[in-house]
Amino acid sequence: MSLLLRNVRVLDVETGEYTEGDLRCADGRVAETGTGLRAPDGTRVIDGAGAYVVPGLIDAHVHVTALTADLGALPAMSPSYVTAHAARIMGETLARGFTTVRDNSGADFGLADAQAEGLIRGPRLLFCGKALSQTGGHADFRGRGERLTDDHPCCAGVGRIADGVSAVRAAARDELRKGACHVKVMASGGVASPTDRIDSTQYSMEELRAIVEEAEAANRYVAAHAYTARAVNRALEAGVRSIEHGNLIDDRSVELFLEREAFLVPTLVTYWALKEEGRAFGLSAASWHKVDAVLEAGLTALERAARAGVKLAYGTDLLGGMQRHQSHEFRLRREVQSPLDVLRAATTGAAELVGMAGEIGTLAVGAHADLLVLDADPLEDVGVLAAPARHLRHVVQAGDVVA
Repeated sequence: MSLLLRNVRVLDVETGEYTEGDLRCADGRVAETGTGLRAPDGTRVIDGAGAYVVPGLIDAHVHVTALTADLGALPAMSPSYVTAHAARIMGETLARGFTTVRDNSGADFGLADAQAEGLIRGPRLLFCGKALSQTGGHADFRGRGERLTDDHPCCAGVGRIADGVSAVRAAARDELRKGACHVKVMASGGVASPTDRIDSTQYSMEELRAIVEEAEAANRYVAAHAYTARAVNRALEAGVRSIEHGNLIDDRSVELFLEREAFLVPTLVTYWALKEEGRAFGLSAASWHKVDAVLEAGLTALERAARAGVKLAYGTDLLGGMQRHQSHEFRLRREVQSPLDVLRAATTGAAELVGMAGEIGTLAVGAHADLLVLDADPLEDVGVLAAPARHLRHVVQAGDVVA
């Protein structure tokens, strides 16, 4: 299959410059760019009439199985029912221009394989399986009066409980055995969990280091859920590659990010959405009241990190019906970042984080032919990407027009 886009402006995200001309895709890759390109027999030709072409977007923090904000309810649901919802969520995600996503707990190899084989319409799915949580941690959804746990792999859910160095090693190895692209660890309290505090630290340093060792042994990395500076700094010192959220970081956090060449993945839109709509989509009253502790701090943390040159990736972490707000993150980030820097976080930055630099998030020859055709310039206003229904003409994935 071959696709030729004529008369378009092709963005080089690294330089922030457009080149006017043509772009041809073949066999799922960017084949050539230039002017007056020839269309081989059978090529589909689209006249862009001056449209803007940017790389397909990458969301580095999603939960495609989170059909509700009540994450503790997922394990009781039929896996086939959850899968049906995940297929819908993935299709809607692709239609918004996200051609690759990093699922940060919940999705497994079955969903990833189904997407790769064309059984599910959606973005390329990089998954971690189930996140590792200590007893009483961010993925322990038992109420105070509950005792039993069931981490059977057939059950839907976003986490598994493991305590102690030997147990976390075994849990990390098990997720890696099933093909995890990275390992997710809950290193602090969170909003959706019923019995922990936002400002708690979770897992001992020995446990965190053991998880990192297992990931590195498999040539993978660890992503850590963490809010406070204390939790973030412990995770970075243990060797974690990406911090998810990081709303309450401090100057030492920034130093550690730079020293370790680690990534921050802010998820501003989820707090905005949880405050506005969380109760309607299953968030408990107790969890809803936790949102205030991190809502205002997120933008400040992003500004602090961006100003210092911390590596950033785009993430949203939306749950249930709130996932429709995925693109609103662009509007929130533009308050403290330039349009180009926001776009880089959703392309080259996220690609580097997931170990696919040069393969995705770029329109360089040889890269995967994942791209968007827009009727307005996102470098003038990155809010263009927040309104796909208005500005997104085409979504191209692996050289095929899919939306």
